[in-house]
Parts: sequence; structure tokens; C-alpha cells
Amino acid sequence: QVQLAESGGGLVQAGGSLRLSCAASGRTFRSSAMAWFRQAPGKEREFVVAINWSAGRPAYADSVKGRFTISKDNAKNTVYLQMNSLKPEDTAVYYCAARGGSALYTDSDEYDYWGQGTQVTVSS
Repeated sequence: QVQLAESGGGLVQAGGSLRLSCAASGRTFRSSAMAWFRQAPGKEREFVVAINWSAGRPAYADSVKGRFTISKDNAKNTVYLQMNSLKPEDTAVYYCAARGGSALYTDSDEYDYWGQGTQVTVSS
């Protein structure tokens, strides 16, 4: 079992930045993949970015390319999402997710473990 805990959400003005953290505990897999999804009110959960713990380049949604950056600290079992140039349309609950396999997927159904989510609100 893997437990995921997000932190770092908040309220920020458009053009501002936030950094989200996702700490993994329990049975973590070095060959696993981690991802961030987001869900705005009245909308479906949306893929943001995914990364593999061991190697490989991350995969970003087109809507966040060039603005968001995912990174990881293997020693701390923590994944970070640096969000720059935030826009009001980035407002959502952001979820961290993990899967046992190393492949990166954009489909939320492929992920086995989820955090509780952290709210990000971008004001115009």
C-alpha cells in the first residue's frame, strides 16, 4: 500500500507561482510512475504531468508545457510540481497519483494510489 500526501496549494494572483509537494510513504516502488492530475468544479479530472521514479523524461499536458515543471527527490520519496505563470484556468484541486508500473499514462484509471488533493486558486 502506498500513501500520498499533497501540500502547497493556496491562493495566488494570475502570473504568480506555487510549488506543490507530494510525499509518498508505505510501500513505494522505485520502478513506479508518479503523476499530477487536477479537477476543476464541474469538470472531469485532467492529466497534468507524469514522471518515472527511476529514469526517463516527464510527460506534460500541452496546457501546462513551459509553465509547470515536475521534479523528484528520491531520497525523500517526494515529487514536486513547480507552477509558474499561473492562469485563472489553472484553478482546480490538484491530486498526486502513483502506479506500480514504470509507464507514464495520461488516463487516471491507470493509477492505483491517490492523495487527498490540494486546492489551487488563481485569481484574475
